[in-house]
Amino acid sequence: MRPPWPRTLFARLMLIWLVGIALVLAVSLALFVSERDRHGRDVLFEGVAREIAAIVDVLDSLPPEQREDWIRTLGRRRLRLTLDVPPPDAQPLSAGSPLRKALNQALPERAVAVFERSRAHDDGHPRRPQPLASVRLADGAPLTVRLPGVLFGTPPPLPPGSLVAALLALIAGVTLLSWLAVRIATRPLSRLAAAADALGADPNHPPIDTGGPVEVARAAHAFNRMQQRLQQHVGERTRILAAISHDLQTPITRLRLRAELVEDEAVRAKIQSDLDAMQALAKEGLDYARSLDVSAAAKAIDLNALVAALCEDAGDMGWQVTLAGRAGTPCHARLDALRRALWNLIENGVKFGGRVDVTVAETPEHFEIRVRDHGRGLPEAELEKVFEPFYRAEASRSRDTGGTGLGLAIARNLLRAQGGDVSLANRRDGGLEALVTLPHPGTPSSAAR
Repeated sequence: MRPPWPRTLFARLMLIWLVGIALVLAVSLALFVSERDRHGRDVLFEGVAREIAAIVDVLDSLPPEQREDWIRTLGRRRLRLTLDVPPPDAQPLSAGSPLRKALNQALPERAVAVFERSRAHDDGHPRRPQPLASVRLADGAPLTVRLPGVLFGTPPPLPPGSLVAALLALIAGVTLLSWLAVRIATRPLSRLAAAADALGADPNHPPIDTGGPVEVARAAHAFNRMQQRLQQHVGERTRILAAISHDLQTPITRLRLRAELVEDEAVRAKIQSDLDAMQALAKEGLDYARSLDVSAAAKAIDLNALVAALCEDAGDMGWQVTLAGRAGTPCHARLDALRRALWNLIENGVKFGGRVDVTVAETPEHFEIRVRDHGRGLPEAELEKVFEPFYRAEASRSRDTGGTGLGLAIARNLLRAQGGDVSLANRRDGGLEALVTLPHPGTPSSAAR
């Protein structure tokens, strides 16, 4: 059974750091102990080698007939000396033996050989092999030194570069640990940031997942509750706006009938003009409320045919509208909403720019529809404000041209409701250009809707 994972972010980070620090300390301790044992082994071998070198110097100074008596005195508890060659069952050790290296350094002018000899078992337990050192004296007489078997219990030398490799592995482990802790701490924040961006573009975006640590789950619950309250607030505002716009139609109609009873033609014309403006405003308000409804189903649309039909309708009305470019694949969108949004942009361009050029294109990421007019453009500070409901750019567009300030707001609502968007930019050679983007059917923004 897998042990339970801590529920709080604080506990998870503390667990990761404690386990990581324990591993780092364990590796550091292992490196320290290994280096200490290696150094102690080298010191031990150097001491044994110097002791053997001193014995060899003493025996060289003695006559051959006196050496047999002196080896008992020179041999100590851990060394056993014999004036003989190693036994036949002794096996030579490799040239890389640390004991042989130490003897070669202590006796550079002598031929030194190192052997190991297996020993009989003691009470059924195997005994360590016994190391032997064989040296020739000055007159060629052999000398064999039996060393304690504990020398073979020392750890083997570290391979070249092993310390550097271990340190690099330690650094890599600490880096991985830091990356893991930072990722655990920042991933929930990234998820909340992405959800906040999605909420700004689409209030009806699906709620975020509430799994994870307790702190993250609480933040996700709070975010989802905030999104629900925003949806309720926007829905209530939309219903109020739709109700007011709808209910205004009846008194406007009654006033229009009563205006017909006015005998003064000039006064009657002014009243009819005001009633037309009021009715247009009520109609636009109702259309704006409907633009926030995303219940319609999306389907595959021939974008080329749709834009061409809109341009033909504009031409039938006497507007100067040209069309260029085409899309290579169908667009997945809501037909009525897309038609209304594009028509609002074309109408807006004709109204304030005289002539409109429409360009259709397709990129690997999305579809593009550019609607360019040939008017005076807008100040940079106004390019986003004109998308706000009932906002008018008075400096560049007069009320005399008509409109309620809802056309661009409706277009943006309709496009964002299906994963698209619209933005405005001034052209260097004059005029204002509206850029409409619509996602491909396989993109995440399209698949999520």
